Amino acid sequence: MEEVFASLTLRERVGQMINVWILGDYSNFEDPSFARVLELIRANHVGAVTMSLGSPIEVADKINVMQRACRIPLLVAADLEPNLGRLDGGVFDHYLIHAGGATVFPSAMAIAATGRISDAYEVAKAIADEARAVGISVNYAPVADLNSNPSNPVISTRSFGEEPSRVAELAAAFVRGTQDAGVVATIKHFPGHGDTTADSHSCLPITGASIARLEAIELVPFAKCINAGAAIVMTAHVALPAVTGNSMVPATLSKPIMTDLLRDRLGFSGLAISDALSMPAVTKSYSLTDSCVLAVKSGIDMLLDPTDPHGAIDAIVSAVEQEMIPSARIDAAVRRILELKARTGVAAHRFVSLDTVRRVVGSPGHRSLAMDIARRSVTLLRDHDCLVCGPSSARTLLVNYLPDTELRAGNVMFARMLAGLGSGNLRLEKIGPTATQARLDLISRAAANVERFIIAMYVRRVEGSGRTAIPPHIAAWIDQLSISSRIAVIAFGNPYLIGQFPQVRTYMVTYGIGDALEHAAAEVLLGEAPVGGRVPISFPGYFKRGDGLTRS
Repeated sequence: MEEVFASLTLRERVGQMINVWILGDYSNFEDPSFARVLELIRANHVGAVTMSLGSPIEVADKINVMQRACRIPLLVAADLEPNLGRLDGGVFDHYLIHAGGATVFPSAMAIAATGRISDAYEVAKAIADEARAVGISVNYAPVADLNSNPSNPVISTRSFGEEPSRVAELAAAFVRGTQDAGVVATIKHFPGHGDTTADSHSCLPITGASIARLEAIELVPFAKCINAGAAIVMTAHVALPAVTGNSMVPATLSKPIMTDLLRDRLGFSGLAISDALSMPAVTKSYSLTDSCVLAVKSGIDMLLDPTDPHGAIDAIVSAVEQEMIPSARIDAAVRRILELKARTGVAAHRFVSLDTVRRVVGSPGHRSLAMDIARRSVTLLRDHDCLVCGPSSARTLLVNYLPDTELRAGNVMFARMLAGLGSGNLRLEKIGPTATQARLDLISRAAANVERFIIAMYVRRVEGSGRTAIPPHIAAWIDQLSISSRIAVIAFGNPYLIGQFPQVRTYMVTYGIGDALEHAAAEVLLGEAPVGGRVPISFPGYFKRGDGLTRS
C-alpha cells in the first residue's frame, strides 16, 4: 500500500478519491457513456466506480473491462441494500418475459418483521457472496436510519424499523454478514435520514435534531455498527441546524458532523464516503467546486458521483495547491482507500470468472433463503372479517393496483392464487392511478358476487418522485367500499397505506415488491401457510410496533 501511495502524484491521489457512476447495461467500447468512464479511469486514475442496473453477466464482464483499463485496481461498489434486485436481467416487455438475475431478498423492514437477528446476517452474507462473484467489493448497505416518521418519502422499508436498539442489532448483524463474506459494508445515511419529510433526491431535508437527540436515538445504530467493524460510513444530505448552526448546509459538507461527531465522538477510523454529489440536495445550492472542496474539508475521503469528475479533481488539486486543503487531508483519505483495496483482495485479484457468476448468483440455496424469510415476514395487522387463511374454495375477486411502471408486479401472486383456487373461483381485475370512477363502480358491482374481495396495492418508493401513496379518489373508493364489502387489502411496498383508507377491516403487509413476497402472500391467503410477522414500526392511531396477528 505504501509503495503504491508513494508512486502517486497529487493529481493521481485526488483521482483515487473520486467514485463515478456507471450503468450495468451492454455497451459497445465506443458508446459515449462507457468510453467516458474508461477515459476517466485511464487518464484521471479514478479510484472507484459504482455499478447500477444490469444483468449479472454483463455487470461482471463490464467490471473486468474497467479493471483492465486501470493501473491501480478499482474499488467497485453497488447499492444492493437488502437485495440484489439491481442486478437483474430486465423484462422483455412485449412478452413480459423476465430475463433472470440475482436473488431478490425481502426488504430490510421485512427482515426485521421475522423477529430473527440471524436473518439479517444470513441475507447479508448471501448478498455479499453474489456481489463478490460479479466483482463488487463494496455494498452500500445496511441502512442504519430509523424510520421514525411515517411521512418519510425516501427511507421507509429500506430501514429495519424505528426502535434504536433493535435496528442497531439488525444493522450490526448485516455488517458482520457482509464483511465475513469478504465484501465491505457501508452504513448510511450518517447521522440519520429517518426523521425527515423530504427526499434528498429532490431537495435538502431539514431536521431539528440536536446532539443530545442524535446520541440518544439516531446514532445508536451507527455506533453499534462501527463497533461491529463497519469499514465505510456514507453521509446524509440532510441539514441539522441545531448542530451546525446553518439550515442550508448538508451534513455531507459539515465538519462538525463528519469530523467532530463521526470521527472524534464516535471514534470511526474507516472510510467516509459522500452520498451522490449529483443529488439536488447539494447541486441546488452548491457549485461543483464548492461541494467537492467543502466535502473534503469536512472529512469526506471519497466523493461519490460528482457531476463532472474531471472538474472535481481540478477543484481539489487547486484547493490543495492554494493551501485551502492540507495535503495531509488528501494523504489520509488515499491511504484509507488503498487499505480497503488491499483488505478486499481486489489489489491482488481484480478479475472475476464468468463461470463463477453462474455458480453463485441466483443459486437455489439463496432463493430458498429469500422465500423462507418472505414467508415469515408477512404481517397481518387487521382481520376483522377473517378473510385471511380462509377456505381455499372461496370465490375471490383479486384487484391489482399497479402504477404504469410495474410491468411484472402481481403476476406471481395471481398464478399462485389461480393454482390454489382454480379458474372458476378467481377473477382478476387491474387498475392504475388513472382508473375512472366508472371503472371502479364496475368492480364494485362484481364484488357483490364473491365471498372474498382482495385488493393488492403495489406501491413502490421511487427516489425523487414521492410515489408512496395512491390517488385520493381510489383511496376514497376503497374506504367507502370497506363499509359494505368484505375487503382485504395487501400492501406490497408501503406499509403505511392504511392511513389512506382507515375503514379497511383486513390489512396485511409484506414491506416490498418481489416474487418471493407475492408467493408468500398468496400462500397465506389460500390458508396454505401460517402468518406471524410482527411490524417493526408504529403508525399512531392504527398500529404500534410489535403488532401482528397470528394465523395457523
